[in-house]
Amino acid sequence: MSFKYTAIRKEDTYTLITQAQNGDRDAKEQIVEQNTGLVKNIALKFLGTGYELEDLLQIGFMGLLKAIDRFDVNFNVMFSTYAVPMILGEIKRYMRDDGKIKMSRQLKLDIRNMKQCREDYYNKKGFYPKLSELADMMGVDMPRLVEIIDAGDALSNLESLDNPDRPETPPAESHTESEDKTVDMIHLKMIIGKMTERERQIITLRYFKDMTQQQIAERIGISQVQVSRIEKRVLENIRKNMSE
Repeated sequence: MSFKYTAIRKEDTYTLITQAQNGDRDAKEQIVEQNTGLVKNIALKFLGTGYELEDLLQIGFMGLLKAIDRFDVNFNVMFSTYAVPMILGEIKRYMRDDGKIKMSRQLKLDIRNMKQCREDYYNKKGFYPKLSELADMMGVDMPRLVEIIDAGDALSNLESLDNPDRPETPPAESHTESEDKTVDMIHLKMIIGKMTERERQIITLRYFKDMTQQQIAERIGISQVQVSRIEKRVLENIRKNMSE
């Protein structure tokens, strides 16, 4: 399940944000309305963690309001690109402060089983199974598999916060190169769902598994040139999407 959020010109957004930061409540409400779908999409990523969607949405909107107050038009980026890590951070902070993810023992076992099935399949065939194949291997239906995947992703996201070796996040006001990379990667993850299966596979392996074009080509059975062309086309589309 996903929700659309309203996309408007960057200049119009900057005008509304400036008005909102100067105390215009109507402008702030308009920004919130335009980004409601964005907050819902992010909140949905944490389903299956023991928290009610309504609670996650409320916390997400708090992050959105903080983003509105702290956004600097001199960043010269889309507001949604800046808002995503703010919303994610607010939800993660809430879950971290509330304690570890509330997850049943069975769900934890299912997550472990899912990871093991994927690795066993990959070790045998050299590529990962489709969702339908994974569901058959685990003996679960698709809705249950989606719940397990969502819970596993949320658990990984939260555990990363507790990693003592993770770099400290710079303040929201200082738009550093590392922050640019972070928000770009988060935004990239959000648009991956709109890609074809082949495009999604290549971008995921390239940017989230740190594989070279040649390694990807060997894994999925096409040439390195084809991988390069697909990657270039997808990144051009993403850059266009982020600059609208």
